Amino acid sequence: TPIEYKLLLLLIEHRGKVLTHSFILKEIWGYSGTEDSQSLRVFMATLRKKIDSSVDGPQYIQTHIGVGYRMMKVE
Repeated sequence: TPIEYKLLLLLIEHRGKVLTHSFILKEIWGYSGTEDSQSLRVFMATLRKKIDSSVDGPQYIQTHIGVGYRMMKVE
């Protein structure tokens, strides 16, 4: 979806850095309120299912509980 694509680009642009929920909401939806944090979780879950299908745990997108998300640097 377009939002998943924007999320992916944002994570790639800042790979290796933890992006807070507020930062992601502001960059993708234009505001940093916590009203849409559940929507963000849903979008991140569907994005992760599409690109991160490892049974050993997250390979590309790491969740930092209560903080945000980070795109792992894969070498």
